[in-house]
Amino acid sequence: MEPVLSPLRCRRVAAVHQGTGESELAATPILDWKHPRVLRLASEARHENTGTDRGLLVTAHRLIATRVRPVYAMNDTQPVSRTLLLERGSCSQRLAVLEAVGRAGGIASRVRGLLVDGRFWHPRFPRLRALIPHQIVLAWPEFLLGDQWVTVSELYGDLSTLQKGGGFTNTGGETLFDAVAHTAVDWDGVTCSSCDLSGHVLSDLGYFSSRDALFRTHGQTLCLPVRIIADLIMSRRVA
Repeated sequence: MEPVLSPLRCRRVAAVHQGTGESELAATPILDWKHPRVLRLASEARHENTGTDRGLLVTAHRLIATRVRPVYAMNDTQPVSRTLLLERGSCSQRLAVLEAVGRAGGIASRVRGLLVDGRFWHPRFPRLRALIPHQIVLAWPEFLLGDQWVTVSELYGDLSTLQKGGGFTNTGGETLFDAVAHTAVDWDGVTCSSCDLSGHVLSDLGYFSSRDALFRTHGQTLCLPVRIIADLIMSRRVA
């Protein structure tokens, strides 16, 4: 797939939904929400939340942030139950945990596939820039709250309000997973502010009923042999 030549800026792009036949509530190899570890976390989030679906997701997000430490891991298809067992995970793996807990609570989820410029991660790895892929496939979740799909970027509030928290710079220890709690993660340029990350988006891959479907269609960023080596090195490195 050739990337779009001009980035998405200050406009929302209508992405195509990729039909896969999978239910947006189904347990999948990645989102194995029927596993006891996932069900226990979902039960705890349900017990502590304010009684709404959004409250359940916010509570789950906070629990995951404290229970699953952020590391640099490369396997986007790792089952959620394993991430919980290891108590560590990449931004993508921690977002998958949130999706699985949501589905366990009866909240449908889907992902939007974004092809992101690898240079977005250069500030985080200044000495390893030559090893960062030129393009990275990112699975960005959305949840069905009522009759509307709500992006994880707006789980804690609308982007206009969250942009007051400052832009995400991809430096330091904070990951995208953590940033959504207090700042606008704006992939479409709707804020036209320092939170606008649309310049890093090369292509919108559309919506998929699960991250499994996205990675089946477009593959992971690294080929398997390279990913195994990179994961062995990076998965124990704290973000």
